[in-house]
Amino acid sequence: MSKHNAAIIGVCLTMVGALAYLSFVNARHFLWVSILILTVTMLPFYIRFEKKAFASREIVFIAVLAAIAAVSRVPFSVLPSIQPTSFVIIVSALVLGGEAGFLIGATAALVSNLFLGQGPWTLWQMCGWGLMGLIAGMLRNYTFMQKHIGRIMFGIIAGFVFGWFTNISVFITFLGELTWQTLLLTYVTSFYFDLAHAASNAFFLAVFGRQWIKILTRFKGKYGLLE
Repeated sequence: MSKHNAAIIGVCLTMVGALAYLSFVNARHFLWVSILILTVTMLPFYIRFEKKAFASREIVFIAVLAAIAAVSRVPFSVLPSIQPTSFVIIVSALVLGGEAGFLIGATAALVSNLFLGQGPWTLWQMCGWGLMGLIAGMLRNYTFMQKHIGRIMFGIIAGFVFGWFTNISVFITFLGELTWQTLLLTYVTSFYFDLAHAASNAFFLAVFGRQWIKILTRFKGKYGLLE
């Protein structure tokens, strides 16, 4: 892991830790503080992306993948937590790297919620899917991520972790009293949805993972994208 990637992970974990701490220390303004912290967490990625000398075709490629990830979520909205959005983010990050994965994940959450409804949860979903793409891209050169079963296991774990992370937005927005009991209730209630998300990730990666990675790798090599 490069020093740059380690620093990014460190900042993100620090921000998440600050959010968890604030939930029990200063609950009065926790919602607004959480939005501020999440915004500060994501802003450096967009600034770094803006300053890089990307070719127009590279920007279009990332935008198209983000649009696919976003739009693919909408038809599946009738099936809670069963959608291919995480799958698209993971395979894109495996081919294009962690920074592109973060941007695709965060943008997909924002765009899809234009159709499904914006709210305090949007920033949490942006950060959750962004981190999923970032970590998948950072781990792409490790042996287990280059194996089919390793990618499936990552998708299962990512589905649960995403749910645990975004549960915090439900906890602080709708449950009112911030206690360990309401926190536990939130996670117990969400278990089915987290399981459905993890299972759908496993299904899409198992059935379509190899083909998507092959297609994206071919596009990347043919047009010299994000080298």
